[in-house]
Amino acid sequence: MGRVEHRGLDGQGFIEREGSFARIGAEFQGLVADARDRIVKTYGRRLHSAYLYGSLPRGTARPGRSDLDLLLALHGEPTAADREAAADLAADLDSAHPVVDGVGLLLFGKERLLSEAERYDLGWFVACLCTPLLGADLAEHLPRYRPDALLARETNGDLADLLPKLRQRIAEAERAGAGTVAVAGVTGSGAGGPGDAAYRRLVRGWSRQLVRTAFTLVMPRWGGWTSDLGRQAEAFAEYYPERAGQLREAARLALEPTADPAVLHAYAEDLGPWLAAEYAAVIGVKSPRPAG
Repeated sequence: MGRVEHRGLDGQGFIEREGSFARIGAEFQGLVADARDRIVKTYGRRLHSAYLYGSLPRGTARPGRSDLDLLLALHGEPTAADREAAADLAADLDSAHPVVDGVGLLLFGKERLLSEAERYDLGWFVACLCTPLLGADLAEHLPRYRPDALLARETNGDLADLLPKLRQRIAEAERAGAGTVAVAGVTGSGAGGPGDAAYRRLVRGWSRQLVRTAFTLVMPRWGGWTSDLGRQAEAFAEYYPERAGQLREAARLALEPTADPAVLHAYAEDLGPWLAAEYAAVIGVKSPRPAG
């Protein structure tokens, strides 16, 4: 008999929590220790808990290429000063540690993360995709999760609402001068124009967004969970072979982003709208969230 593929579930069919400190590479240990110290100094008693997520705790981070992803839970909703401090903290960590290419920091109030409205979105994210770094683990107050349609709907059923933001970001990049690269007929990373970095950030972020959304579209049928973008694209390809090439390319660009504006236009005008419509038809749309 062939080897059975592990699909990220425990023996009862619940999604296993991914990531651990044991998987963090030695070259990132100093960064993580510094992040821990700076978080405590920045937020003190305001901090309830802090978490790592992404490639570092999964053990797949690449020195100088991957970013550091952090989520902080505060006692009380974040203030403008809290968010300004988070931006400064992320920038300081990024400049102090060339072993990573960027630092992302999410900031939420503890009550929001534990709220009923976020039970199958941010709550699931903390319980399954985050590795505790500081404080009491909020996962102890959250349920176990299965890879079902409810989870798919509440995590990624809002793509249609996000696409206008992508189009706005493209327009902003073009107004900033990046569009001259496309007008000149030069595409790809060799252009070297002033907007290349902005385009690469957009391509990387939106490639991840679309691959993960495409995966959760088929997740209930595939019957499991993975954060590996390549595996996500292959799982999607089992059910939508006509779009498989686009998803495989998006998974590649999430790791090796290009500065080609045409990629983003294809996301905004072709793959994105198709995926949003298919998601609404098969899975449904995300429940409205309380204002504020």
